[in-house]
Amino acid sequence: MAVQPEIEKKSVVQTVLDVADDVFTRITAGIPAGEVRRMIRGEAPGRPNPRLKPHSEAFLLHIKPTYYHESVTKFTHTFRLGLLSTYLFFVETITGLILMIWYAPTPERAYVDMIRLLSNVPFGQFMRDMHRLGAELMVLIVTAHMVRTYLTGSYKAPRQFTWFTGVILLVVTLFLSFSGYLLPWDQLAFWAVTIGTSMAEAVPPAIVGETVNLLARGAPDIGANGLLRFYLLHVLFLPLILFLFFFVHYYKVVHFGISLPSDEEEVGQDTANKVPADRRVYFLPDVMIDEASFLIGFTALMVFLTAFFFSAPLESIANPQSTPLHTVAPWYFYWLQGLLKIADKMIAGVILPGVLLVLLMAIPYLDRNPSRRARDRRVAIISGLVAGIVMVIWSWMGTPYYAVQGAPAVEVVQKLMPEEGAGHVRELGYANLPLGVYDTREHPVTENEEFNHILHQFEGHIAHFEEEDPSFNTPYGVLTVSQEQPSLKRLTWEIHWLSPEGVEDTFKRTFFLHENSLYWEQYGLRDFSFIRPAADLAAEE
Repeated sequence: MAVQPEIEKKSVVQTVLDVADDVFTRITAGIPAGEVRRMIRGEAPGRPNPRLKPHSEAFLLHIKPTYYHESVTKFTHTFRLGLLSTYLFFVETITGLILMIWYAPTPERAYVDMIRLLSNVPFGQFMRDMHRLGAELMVLIVTAHMVRTYLTGSYKAPRQFTWFTGVILLVVTLFLSFSGYLLPWDQLAFWAVTIGTSMAEAVPPAIVGETVNLLARGAPDIGANGLLRFYLLHVLFLPLILFLFFFVHYYKVVHFGISLPSDEEEVGQDTANKVPADRRVYFLPDVMIDEASFLIGFTALMVFLTAFFFSAPLESIANPQSTPLHTVAPWYFYWLQGLLKIADKMIAGVILPGVLLVLLMAIPYLDRNPSRRARDRRVAIISGLVAGIVMVIWSWMGTPYYAVQGAPAVEVVQKLMPEEGAGHVRELGYANLPLGVYDTREHPVTENEEFNHILHQFEGHIAHFEEEDPSFNTPYGVLTVSQEQPSLKRLTWEIHWLSPEGVEDTFKRTFFLHENSLYWEQYGLRDFSFIRPAADLAAEE
């Protein structure tokens, strides 16, 4: 009865405001609205500090440290690579769940669902491009995060196990991206995964290798079972492993703290968790606002790149009967493909990667130098740089530019209008391809400058291969562009040359380019064949 006069003195508005402030305080686990306004204005907290309570009571904030050392909050110390790696995983989870709505992991549905997603689902192509870009960036940033950790010596005691879990996260990230590579069910992905899984056959003894390969593919060749297994790996098994090791990794990071710059500590000491009061930067509001602003800017950059520059590739539908020329692995496995060109499958595909993985995990235990300062770690830093250069060289060897060469006539057409991918002609587009017959011996010129450039390249490639291959004698090319149907053009490439016996050989390759070439090309309306010499045909008659 004593509080009744106090309630009667309050206005309705004030009562509503008090209730709202009470609800807001409960939601923020102890921070009233007035304190939030003071945080935004940059004012110091009161005493006792009400901003510390959420770190012990709030569901999300309790996993964040209450404060950081000011040295580790500088962007140039960590470049926010760990934060970005975590954020990209959540971006991939959200965009992946959205894509799952319109996708069924069967050979009959997968490719058709991708076409439907690109053509009929609002923002479907944008969401797929965002998912693919996020996957590429996640691999790149997780790798950069480990490189930064290595160069700064942040793997040293007491963070050896933190480094170990980081290596596991890198491997899981690579295979998470690789497992999603097959899901569009197009030619490039199908054959890249086929080649990748075939390395399992090299695992000794033979019975083990064959069993592992069969388990990965679900059959002697990749089909419905293999696609389903890669789908389950991508959306269920690998994400669960990543979640497990991420929380272990993050727990260790919070427990030991982010390592300070090496020149701020004595050699062999770790004072990351001993932060003087005058060098503390509290998570609320400084670090939280800094990280939120950084992630908002990064998200805006991803949206901008996806909307205007990046487009996830989609080749022709998977065809087990036709292997595309210059099939390559995902870029992050170029180094492995390069090794396979120069070494036995068991050595390059099993033994050497296994040794490299063990060495990577064992770095904190092999490096007994207690100092993290660069001037004291010349051997470790130079070794890391040499390893990086070797990986770059191996990656270049994994591209079609090294030790891969088809017949000269095939390579000429491949450079201008590859079997998979865009190429200069498709980039020029249906509308800019003038009808006609263009013979390189006549040095044809049209009113379209870009098309003239393609004809000039056609002549140049033929001349280049004539210099490289003596058997490619006096070659010339003919490009025929004809109207097959009202919205369909036929492009026929013919290359003629004299064989060492003096007989004219001909290579012919035909493509169809639709007015809406983005989707028409996806269905694989193309054909190529060798034309037998006329002398052979006459002899048969």
